[in-house]
Amino acid sequence: LLLFLPERSNLAGVRHILLVLSGKGGVGKSTISTELALSLRHSGKKVGILDVDLCGPSIPRMFRVQDNDVHQCDSGWVPVFADQDKSISLMSIGFLLEKPDDAVVWRGPKKNALIKQFVADVAWGDLDFLIVDTPPGTSDEHISTVEALRPYKPLGAILVTTPQAVSVGDVRRELTFCKKTGLRVLGIVENMSGFVCPRCSECTNIFSKGGGEELAKHAGVPFLGSVPLDPQLSQSLEEGRDFIREFPKSSAFPALTHIAQQILDGTLQQSS
Repeated sequence: LLLFLPERSNLAGVRHILLVLSGKGGVGKSTISTELALSLRHSGKKVGILDVDLCGPSIPRMFRVQDNDVHQCDSGWVPVFADQDKSISLMSIGFLLEKPDDAVVWRGPKKNALIKQFVADVAWGDLDFLIVDTPPGTSDEHISTVEALRPYKPLGAILVTTPQAVSVGDVRRELTFCKKTGLRVLGIVENMSGFVCPRCSECTNIFSKGGGEELAKHAGVPFLGSVPLDPQLSQSLEEGRDFIREFPKSSAFPALTHIAQQILDGTLQQSS
């Protein structure tokens, strides 16, 4: 009988898997992934981030661990830990490149093979949340990621947009992708939603306003919130600092913690 028992999967200890998607590049998927991980960690959760953006891996830099190496253990690759108490663990192709400036010039099959390996061979241990940071679009990497994760029943996807019509249009296509692949949409986040002046606190809508909320209403999915442009947020990401702990008075803080709280509330409702 023992012969037929499946080997324990490396994702067996992961309670919830979230994908962060967008049809558009440069809208802040890695920013939202990073701050969501930090917010969940501050709520006492253990979090992993799997960076499947193979051509533009920015997660290692955002946690200031870009010089770390990945090591092998009996059950696969050991993720890189972002903090002393190992409450945030990371895996990215950025850790596997010989030089940080190396370009990944790969065709689809090689990318797909690495994504499958990332899903199967990273020894995450016990995690409350695994956040999957994806490249822009709806192509090979996305299909491979969704198919490889399907047996583990992902919680769903968070879609990130900026307020302009051109970005909202691309994210609309991402909604169609989710529908076609059977991936539940947890909600839409509008990033770079206005600039709050640090002197007078007035909000200026640099990239128009409200596109993400309108799209959510039109598609019948939750709107998780608007994250304003915030120099302190940019600075903390550049320097690999913990924005959620260090800048609780900044304009982006309430928006980011509210998004994390909605994800936590959603998982509580699901398990009750």
